Amino acid sequence: MNINLPDKRYYRIGEVAKAFNVNASLIRFWDKEFDVIKPKKNNKGNRMFTTEDIKNLQMIYHLVKEKGFTLDGARKKLKSNPEKIEGNYAIISRLEKIKGELIKIKNQL
Repeated sequence: MNINLPDKRYYRIGEVAKAFNVNASLIRFWDKEFDVIKPKKNNKGNRMFTTEDIKNLQMIYHLVKEKGFTLDGARKKLKSNPEKIEGNYAIISRLEKIKGELIKIKNQL
């Protein structure tokens, strides 16, 4: 999953939901279900996500939506070996970017 977010310190929940192409309610639900997501809250109580939260959301999205894990299974997987999951996700992301570039080159030929 390749998300396009501008480079800034905090992201609003609407921006995050749009980047992941999901409802904001799903992001709020994952926030409650997974301890690795710790968004800051402003005076109004709105969630403000950091880049670390976005990275964790990407791993959760990958496990739940792309790999088909249950929430409990994804939670256990994240707790058991987060470094391995993060490394695997980084490799998959790079490969998806390369694939996209190759497809663009193919279409130009």
